[in-house]
Amino acid sequence: MRVGPTSRTAAGSPTRGTRFRETMLGTLTLDDEDRTRRVRLDLTVAADRLLRPLGTTRASATGRLRIFGWADDPRAEGELEISPLARRRIRYRVTFTADGRRLTLDGWKSITPRRPVASMTVLPYTLYEDSARIGTGTLRFPLGSQLLPFLASFRFPRREEAGAYLAPRWHGEPGRTEVWYTTLTDPDTGSGLWLHHELTAPDDGSEPYAHGWAAVFPKDGPVRHARFGPAPWAPGEPGFGADGVTVRPGRLTGSAEDGALRWDLVERPADGPLFTFPRWSWRRPLLPAAQMLPAARAHYDGTFAHDGTTLTLTGAPGASARIYGHGNARRWAWLHADLGGGDVLEVVAAVSMRPVLRSLPPLVFLRLRRHGRGWPRRPERSAVGWAGAGRFRAGIALPTWTVTGRAGLRRIRVEVTQPPERTLALDYTDPDGRHATCRNSERADALVLLERWWFGGWRTEAEWTLDGTAHAEVGTR
Repeated sequence: MRVGPTSRTAAGSPTRGTRFRETMLGTLTLDDEDRTRRVRLDLTVAADRLLRPLGTTRASATGRLRIFGWADDPRAEGELEISPLARRRIRYRVTFTADGRRLTLDGWKSITPRRPVASMTVLPYTLYEDSARIGTGTLRFPLGSQLLPFLASFRFPRREEAGAYLAPRWHGEPGRTEVWYTTLTDPDTGSGLWLHHELTAPDDGSEPYAHGWAAVFPKDGPVRHARFGPAPWAPGEPGFGADGVTVRPGRLTGSAEDGALRWDLVERPADGPLFTFPRWSWRRPLLPAAQMLPAARAHYDGTFAHDGTTLTLTGAPGASARIYGHGNARRWAWLHADLGGGDVLEVVAAVSMRPVLRSLPPLVFLRLRRHGRGWPRRPERSAVGWAGAGRFRAGIALPTWTVTGRAGLRRIRVEVTQPPERTLALDYTDPDGRHATCRNSERADALVLLERWWFGGWRTEAEWTLDGTAHAEVGTR
């Protein structure tokens, strides 16, 4: 799947895109079987422009594909070519995994003027493996049960370029820390990767410096990391650049420890920005610190080499994030969880170093983006409770930490486990010279339970289990 760069007007303002959800049911017959299997396809479709009924619109798709008795892939992805009048077709190409095999569903709805409704609800398709046909089937859009949810799912969000949020926020003030970091999971090997790039401007007004590190968390074997810098900070192009390490829109390159770790990655944003803290706190740095993701989800292609081993990444899921503030918290916990099907969860729970705030329990900023919509509706909601509902709570500990909370008619429980053998401890230095220790795992486990109040009781709305694919961290002093 690919979501291309957002087109912008001459004034530089973001353009409106289109997002909707679609569910289709049907059957599949494999060429080497006589039986017919039932199929369900749930997709979230996103285009970086408004749909063009008289033209052709290309869109990305993520979702879940179930072939009962054979496959259930919550990370199916692909693309749509929506051209109902110009080419009289809506084509689907969806790639998924079944029994460890990478397969592609390819088909299109053929639009006919005589039967416009019927032709737009029937999708004949062919199933391929390595370009060879292995089966055929038909999917249908059930008008009776899915038409209203389909129409209600349409959104026309303003699309923003992820690269616009890479520009440095620091403008010469002493006592500031700015971070660009990227975490991802290699789907082929199960390895987790962490790239951390940091600018530190000391409190005493001495020269700012840039530094960072890279780390790899193999599925089998010890965690490996290496540092780069410190090096003089030289502001220039948007992003980070120091000691041969760069973060630029769509590209991350560099090496650490004399080339012991090397990387060259292409980043392809797959979603819009996600503000874990209130959006205003990123624009106006009034809080001790703020964190946001230029793209809530991204895919990575390229190479990462370490100790004679080279990982070749293709469509590796992950995300980049940004932090700007006065230094590290007194205690903190962080989670990035790609839940599959286009859903993502980001959590930051922290106790500030400020005199009054440091006596409070951890403040929780939690953002769940599900079916393209954010919950809670406002980021402040998880940090401050009102209307008789308590705020979200975090229990920060190792190897397991938790977050629970309720907003509106929903409540959530998040349990994150960072096994010691998959966790890396590193030292952080604040602008005032004090130190903190973070314990990071790019192969953490997570359990996420989302419930909804329904007719007098709590009922499960969604549940996710991540086994070694959650990205998490706990920091202490």
